[in-house]
Amino acid sequence: MSVFPPLPLGQCIPASPHAVSCSLPTMRDVRGYEEKNPETMRHVTSGYPRFVVHPFARQLAAHFAASTPALTDRTLWLTSSPRMAQALLAHLGRASGAEPFAHDDLNGVAHPGSTELYARAKTFLQNIGGFLSSREAENQLVRRGLLAAPFAEETFSGDAAGEVRRVLRRVLPDADDADLLLANCGMNAIYAAFRAAAGLQAARGRTLWLQLGWLYLDTIAILKKFTNTAADYVYVRDPLDREGIARIFAQHGRRIAGVFAELPTNPLIETPDVAALAGLCQRHGAHLLLDPSVSSLFNLDVLRHADVVVSSLTKYTASEGDVIAGLAVINPMRPDAAELRRRTVAELEPAYPRDLARLAAQIGDTESVLARIHANTARVAAFLEQHQKVRDVFWALHPVSRENYRRIACAPDATGGMISFTLRGPMAPFYDRLRLPKGPSFGMKTTLICPFMYLAHYDLVTTAAGIAELSASRLDPDLLRLCCGTEPAEDIIAALAEALDQNG
Repeated sequence: MSVFPPLPLGQCIPASPHAVSCSLPTMRDVRGYEEKNPETMRHVTSGYPRFVVHPFARQLAAHFAASTPALTDRTLWLTSSPRMAQALLAHLGRASGAEPFAHDDLNGVAHPGSTELYARAKTFLQNIGGFLSSREAENQLVRRGLLAAPFAEETFSGDAAGEVRRVLRRVLPDADDADLLLANCGMNAIYAAFRAAAGLQAARGRTLWLQLGWLYLDTIAILKKFTNTAADYVYVRDPLDREGIARIFAQHGRRIAGVFAELPTNPLIETPDVAALAGLCQRHGAHLLLDPSVSSLFNLDVLRHADVVVSSLTKYTASEGDVIAGLAVINPMRPDAAELRRRTVAELEPAYPRDLARLAAQIGDTESVLARIHANTARVAAFLEQHQKVRDVFWALHPVSRENYRRIACAPDATGGMISFTLRGPMAPFYDRLRLPKGPSFGMKTTLICPFMYLAHYDLVTTAAGIAELSASRLDPDLLRLCCGTEPAEDIIAALAEALDQNG
């Protein structure tokens, strides 16, 4: 019997109200989710917390709307802090009719009912991680008698932040506690570190930022939206083009504020030459921000190369898949360390204590979870590479950047769990019949697969211009992103083989 029972549309993965993924078992479901088809959304009540407003937050907002006459016919967004509410208010502008909301220790923004304002507000909070924590919303509902009790789960009973930092120092020994800045999600850590570095560098007349390769969509959004001008955002399509990157530095070095790179990139899983990149940045006075989330900061020795390392702690460290949290690590040896630390703290949204308590209960298992994931990943990648119906397979040890990856890997097999691949036949029937958990996110004990470009860039995969844009970056709209979990490798491979063998 397969260890992968069928999961109906919308089922939380894992079975927790705080799950970060949900089941999208067919391509019809994926399209319905992206197009907000009422029939699909009737089943999808929850999802990745920065993309789907959590049911607890919706219930809490509805409670205030029903009991507050001033909120009649208005949309209420509950935010992670008063500062985030003010940032959202400034983003929407007073002319929008948006107003601050405050009740006890809750904050947010209310605006007139409007599709355009709704989209602007949601995208802003999604990009920089400004939504109220699901556990904080749950606690507020319990306080008000709208829920009987919080969801029962294992949590750390002591100093949760201290425990998280204690475990992180096992792989970041050069960082003190003051350098390990915990955030409410990975995107907020990225936003805070970027704003800190960009503000510091702008005062020196440096405003140009380089994006190496195709990155995660919200990281791209931050770089595009928060650089000084459109001309200050430079997309380097090929992160492996050392000579091309060096030419950009030779031509614009005095204007370059910094470089942002993922290690490896998401979803093509390519690793730039980090030492060469760090050398360029240091010679030219640019900051280097590195994000090892795809593989895990437990796998990569990167802090010595960076000014700031940013990471999602949702991935691998919260391996049950029921916490969102992030981290910004200041390299204390870099010249701007003290000012970067001060500015990042000023921009960061702190993690909610109950989220940290849940993370602290899991993070100690990270190395053992990763060991099982690494063993599975190597076997699954080898199977896919040898299958005649698979066209391309991308993972940390793909030949195109294998040596770059190994130079920063903590161990030869420390690959992380992500594998992206494309098929020689049609993607949709393969996806529909595949008996693996299907949904967003990665870095869980649970194996997850998704049609990544459809979930991350639906606007691009559905238009000719968008497909051309993806093609220019060597991205196939039908690319599948798989992240191996800790289940038996034989079961993962058997599920893939069954669906592949039946594919046209």
